[in-house]
Amino acid sequence: MIRVNPHYSKLQASYLFSAIAKRMAEFQASHPDSDLIKLGIGDVTHALPAACTEAMHKAVDEMGCDATFRGYGPEQGYDFLREAIALNDFAARGIAVQADEVFVSDGAKCDTANIQELFAQDARIAVPDPVYPVYVDTNVMAGRTGEVQDERYDGLVYLDSTEDNHYVPTPPAQPVDLIYLCFPNNPTGATATHAQLKTWVDYAHEHQALILFDAAYEAFVRDDSLPRSIYEIEGADEVAIEFRSFSKTAGFTGTRCAYTVVPKACRAYDAEGNPQELHALWNRRHTTKFNGVSYPVQRAAEAVFSAAGQAQITTVNDGYLGNAALIREKISALGYALVGGENSPYIWIKTGIDSWDFFDRLLNDAAVVTTPGAGFGSCGQGYIRISAFNDRSKVEEAMQRIAAVLGNR
Repeated sequence: MIRVNPHYSKLQASYLFSAIAKRMAEFQASHPDSDLIKLGIGDVTHALPAACTEAMHKAVDEMGCDATFRGYGPEQGYDFLREAIALNDFAARGIAVQADEVFVSDGAKCDTANIQELFAQDARIAVPDPVYPVYVDTNVMAGRTGEVQDERYDGLVYLDSTEDNHYVPTPPAQPVDLIYLCFPNNPTGATATHAQLKTWVDYAHEHQALILFDAAYEAFVRDDSLPRSIYEIEGADEVAIEFRSFSKTAGFTGTRCAYTVVPKACRAYDAEGNPQELHALWNRRHTTKFNGVSYPVQRAAEAVFSAAGQAQITTVNDGYLGNAALIREKISALGYALVGGENSPYIWIKTGIDSWDFFDRLLNDAAVVTTPGAGFGSCGQGYIRISAFNDRSKVEEAMQRIAAVLGNR
């Protein structure tokens, strides 16, 4: 008798964004003429930069000619892209990441999920709360947790990210093995300083732990005093793996390209306490389970680093940050406390009431989709997240609608 993985039954009823999609569909079915404005899921709305589409067209033409056709590429990514990443995202900021420490993939979501395959079943996991659901759900699927008790899984160490600590958690009192961090943060939009990240790097060294650092939103950092990589902290290359994505940086949400940095100095340990090189383990996993990102997409990603590509993505992302500034201004004027939106495309708003009730009010009365904070963890209860990823006119209209609904609260 074939049996299912029993750990899937521990998962809460549905993935957050599936639940939102269901409520949206119900609203649209009952309000077919309504112009629904979506500021919920963090999906981009602007086209790919012209530099990227031009590079992709050229690469497609190459694939249509026998002389320039390419079959299977290297699973880790083509050298031209890995070298461009190492040079522009790291060396240009004084960070020593080598091209062969970069692994190109089809998404940071996939990588942050798949990386946990490298680690022992009994690894002690620490996750922020609120948190991007993939970090938690994939460890539930892998059997590293118990059942849900009071909205939290037994076996996980939760790192409260609240108004009191400015939404930047501090290391736990007890030792843990694997730590998920994300800055600029999804969902809160909070950022961490060099000093705050150093505290985590020091903790990881002390406890022989590993940090999984999600930097998917680093392109939105405009404050030069803030770190854009965990590797700006001395010693992080020995205790941290970093995930990055072209999805929000350059509008690749539907094109699919990302990368993970696994430094050769980074270690985990076997049952006898002997150090093991994670770079080799991830390379083994990558070559076994992944056939690489398509050649045209990698050429498009390479074009992100051209002078034209950099100018084009900066213009688009500055526009999203302009949307975020408008959202901050309008929501603050309504008397709500918030964080994020300055070096991040997300704004985290304290509602004072149940998250889903607030979500439903904006959906039903303003025809605006947000994301209920409770879907990101118990510390998200009483909050919503608004995404700045939309056209300026849509954001302006959404703020007018929200103000009309909430203005007399």
